[in-house]
Amino acid sequence: MGDISKDIKSKFANNKVKAMLNIIYTANWINSIHNEFFKTFGVSPQQFNILRILRGAGAPLKVQEIKARMLERAPNATRLMDKLCDKQLIQRLPCPGDRRVVHIEITEVGLSLLKEIEADLKDDLLDNLSEEEAATLSNLLDKIR
Repeated sequence: MGDISKDIKSKFANNKVKAMLNIIYTANWINSIHNEFFKTFGVSPQQFNILRILRGAGAPLKVQEIKARMLERAPNATRLMDKLCDKQLIQRLPCPGDRRVVHIEITEVGLSLLKEIEADLKDDLLDNLSEEEAATLSNLLDKIR
């Protein structure tokens, strides 16, 4: 098991400082692993998140709705969607009632890619935790926010 004190060769003023730095350090560790994993599929973790949002919605969504549901509030969400359109994973649909509004929907190609990714996606990053510990961790993270 990891120990942030040893990993970054540092001591901390108190446990709250240690916990905050540990959250940042762990988030970066998870992001690195996810970036490498998703790179093999030609998408970023944020693009994967957009695809999952669209599949889960079951209907086309406005860009603002997608942005609001994203795990990571990316200011470049429109650019992320442009790249997904270029790869034919999503498509833009004009809103019949308002030409200024565009809806986004996932394509069959996008749905197929999600299935392929999810077949390889492992949740083993939390293998060291029991279900009860995972629930406690989740509750503590919720409490911080």
